[in-house]
Amino acid sequence: MSTKIFPTAQDAQIAFYEALERCDLEAMMAVWSEDEDIVCVHPAGQRLAGQAQVREVWRQMFAGGTNMRVRITQQVVIAGVMVEAHSVHENITVAGEQRPRPPMVATNVYLRTAAGWRMIVHHASPAPGQPAAEPPSPAAPKILH
Repeated sequence: MSTKIFPTAQDAQIAFYEALERCDLEAMMAVWSEDEDIVCVHPAGQRLAGQAQVREVWRQMFAGGTNMRVRITQQVVIAGVMVEAHSVHENITVAGEQRPRPPMVATNVYLRTAAGWRMIVHHASPAPGQPAAEPPSPAAPKILH
């Protein structure tokens, strides 16, 4: 059980990205709710549910010790009394890489608990690319159902 208390969802979010940059598994898991009802989806990854799956994938990611920096932009917060959702752009740079990485779009959901705010969902995916220079060729009509 983590003794770290995050007085606001924003405090929990700051701790999340600091743990990510430091590749610090214990600090990362201190941000997450201790419930089994947690979900994490990494870009191009499968949905992870529960403490064991979430912890194991972060452990694997941190094993490489990537020297990265994450700058958060375009944050939108939807706040309630007990739940907050943060939609952000994650701008990631990795030491030694020549070209900047495209931004990720992430949604972080936090729950207010007796032990302060904790993350219950993190879902990140690549941000849409720039529009194509020329329009795509006509395709068959799409049927929505």
